[in-house]
Amino acid sequence: MEATSYKGTNKMIAGIVFGVITFWLFAQAMVNIVPAVQEDLGVESVALNIAISLTSLFSGMFIVVAGGLADRMGRKKITYIGLILSIIGSLLLVLAQGAGLLIIGRVLQGLSAACIMPATIALMKAYFEGAERQRALSYWSIGSWGGSGITSFAGGAIATYMGWKWIFIFSIIFALLAMWLIKEVPESKAETTGKFKFDFGGLGIFIITMLAINIFITQGADLGWTSLPTIIVALVSIVGVIVFVKYEAKRKNALIDFNLFKNKPYTGATISNFLLNAVAGTLIVANTYVQVGRGFTAFQSGLLSIGYLVAVLAMIRVGEKLMQKTGAKKPMIWGSAITLIGVALMGLTFLPDLIYTVMVFIGFILFGLGLGMYATPSTDTAVSAAPDDKVGEASGIYKMASSLGNAFGIAISATVYSTVAAVSTVHVSATVGIITNVIFAAVSLLSIMILVPSASKEETDEVNRTA
Repeated sequence: MEATSYKGTNKMIAGIVFGVITFWLFAQAMVNIVPAVQEDLGVESVALNIAISLTSLFSGMFIVVAGGLADRMGRKKITYIGLILSIIGSLLLVLAQGAGLLIIGRVLQGLSAACIMPATIALMKAYFEGAERQRALSYWSIGSWGGSGITSFAGGAIATYMGWKWIFIFSIIFALLAMWLIKEVPESKAETTGKFKFDFGGLGIFIITMLAINIFITQGADLGWTSLPTIIVALVSIVGVIVFVKYEAKRKNALIDFNLFKNKPYTGATISNFLLNAVAGTLIVANTYVQVGRGFTAFQSGLLSIGYLVAVLAMIRVGEKLMQKTGAKKPMIWGSAITLIGVALMGLTFLPDLIYTVMVFIGFILFGLGLGMYATPSTDTAVSAAPDDKVGEASGIYKMASSLGNAFGIAISATVYSTVAAVSTVHVSATVGIITNVIFAAVSLLSIMILVPSASKEETDEVNRTA
């Protein structure tokens, strides 16, 4: 039963934000410290790329499971399990001397994120209403989008001046703080009837399909796009998607309830969320290019993205206020369009050093402005459209879109960049890699325009009355 008498507090919000940044700030910092990790551990680039993508991949594969379990077992309990997994995963990275512990630690970080993200969103909905819920979700977005914004700068700075392993020591500290801050929050569960039967078959098909897709994207170039192993993996991916959709449609307790997608606003928010998170591939392309092609250090490349951090943090609350005035659709459209423009500026690699550096700096600012404006309206659209008894599962699907979008965006961008670099210059490969992300942003914009309805005057007036 819901503990409806409890009202959310700022202490609860702070604890949830600290939990969220264990993934979005610290775990994601791995993207910006590739050279430092490779030099320290002597790990092959293939193994390191796999380790980097595994966190988002495992988060994406298990986040719906964790969201459904949060509804059944308790959202606070699943949050705590996620924080414990984060501590263990980060500790393994601190102790790593080679690829073994590195990969295991990254997997545990992914499972941690799978637990924390849907469970904390569900807690926000359980204990906040109306404008207060939108404010709470804004701070949640500051933890996720803002965390991903500062990760490049913070990761580069910590790696340069303290050593890359300190990133994960800080992650442990923040996870412990999160556990302490939310200890007084009552448990929250959905009201359910009947015995819960877990969809192991659906999970198995889903995992095999996601792994096949990831192998195809990350290893296709090395294996050869027309080689037999690549063709087999591609066929497994296609058949897996078809089988999964048909199998889930017949299940009463399906891993993914496709009925949720009958709600167009939820569908629009989820698809656009997937695509805008895929734009995160810009970070690995831009950071790698300025270090390899322009001679920047990890810290200097991190400084280039400082404008992203300031912009995304400043605009998240602005996006919340715009949503209350105009509805969710307009700030989601404006945010996606601004993101597209910002990313496109980073693809102008034909420019000389100083001018290109300025363009990248401006591009990151626009990137942050766009994502900050988009974040809260998108999350609130997804959460408000979800049934109360499935808010954990719906949040899990929504955040699965984030994690898989992030994983596939990084994998696709890195693959495009390395594939083109093998036959052309590093400048051309960076441009093509950035164009890939521009396409992601453009399709995201179209999905919002087509699927997310404009808010009526009555709906915006109702939100403003509760503000």
